[in-house]
Amino acid sequence: MTTPHPLTPQLAQMPALAELFRLFLSGKHLNRMAEPALWAELEQQEAGYAGLFAALGFELRMDARGFAWFHNTDASSNIGKVSRQLALLFMVIFDAQANAGKALQRFTDWLIDREWLAEVHEQQKDLLDAEGLSTDGLIDLLGRASTLGFAVAEPAGWRLLPAVCRYLDHFEGLAAASRDDDNEADAGPEDDGDDVLNDEESD
Repeated sequence: MTTPHPLTPQLAQMPALAELFRLFLSGKHLNRMAEPALWAELEQQEAGYAGLFAALGFELRMDARGFAWFHNTDASSNIGKVSRQLALLFMVIFDAQANAGKALQRFTDWLIDREWLAEVHEQQKDLLDAEGLSTDGLIDLLGRASTLGFAVAEPAGWRLLPAVCRYLDHFEGLAAASRDDDNEADAGPEDDGDDVLNDEESD
């Protein structure tokens, strides 16, 4: 008589294990909006999946706003470059929409097409050119964003997915820190401005 492996009952309750592992291992995010059935499976057995992935050396993170990913603090230099360019892409998109008076938290409603991206590139030309990003480069980046679960392609363009909250949270944190710094500078002694100039000159 064959003795069942102790993990067999647990694995039987995680039928999407292989699919989820491949998805997260590729660096992609799982979005509830884009893949509701797979999200429901993960959410139902969250503890089991998280524990098993942890045993394999991967940290599963799930955000209540509807996205999940493998958190990795040891990203390769190539991933680092992609992440930096994605951050720049999302930053210029959010900046353009904020200037247009759009509510940033409703970013999943926005349809982003090639013509609008060309306008954004023209608005931020110096910044994007410094990173070597043309309008076509922004489009290629949106394709990469789709591969990683940050956007989804549609016939008329692209829509951002909830995983972009990871970047929006970071942008809002930086903006809040900047406001705090400005307030401290306003409340500080008059010679603070000289200190800032001295710091910049020393760089």
